[in-house]
Amino acid sequence: APPAPAPLPQEPSLYTVKALLILDSLGQRLLAKYYDGTFPTAKEQAAFERSIFSKTHREGGEIACLEGLTVVYRSSVDLFFYVVGGCQENEVWGGGAAPGTPPGTPRGPADSPILLQLMLSAVLACLLDALGHLLRKEVEKRWLLDNMEGTFLVVDEIVDRG
Repeated sequence: APPAPAPLPQEPSLYTVKALLILDSLGQRLLAKYYDGTFPTAKEQAAFERSIFSKTHREGGEIACLEGLTVVYRSSVDLFFYVVGGCQENEVWGGGAAPGTPPGTPRGPADSPILLQLMLSAVLACLLDALGHLLRKEVEKRWLLDNMEGTFLVVDEIVDRG
C-alpha cells in the first residue's frame, strides 16, 4: 500500500484561544472561559489555573510557554489576565513538515509562533482596553466584581468560540 500522504498544514485561524482567565492577586478565579476540551473538568481547570498563577505571578514577562500552551498575560493592580492558546507547532501545522523537507524550511506565514503570540496579545490588549473603558477606571478587583455582567459581555464579544 502506498504511504499515507503527509497532513496538509491547517490554515491559520482566529480560533486560537483555548482559554481566557482573570485571577485575583491570590490566584483565585474571578472569570474563566474555556473554549475547547483541553481542560474538560472543573478539577483540571482549577489545577491549570493554580499552575499558571504560581509560574507567572512573580514574573515580569508577558509571554510564557506552560504545559505545552502559549500564555500571554498581564497584571493590573490586583488582577492577573491570561489568554491561553495552543502550541503553534502542533496546532497550526499538524505537527511537522512534509517528509523530505529540510529542517528550518519555512512552511507558511504562520510557521513562527510569533503569529500566535501576536494574536493572543491582541486579544489580551483588547480585553484590557475594553474593560478600562467599561469601568472608566483602572481595572481592579473591586470594580471588576461590581461590573461582572459587563465583563462577561466584553469577553463574549472579544472571543467567539475560541
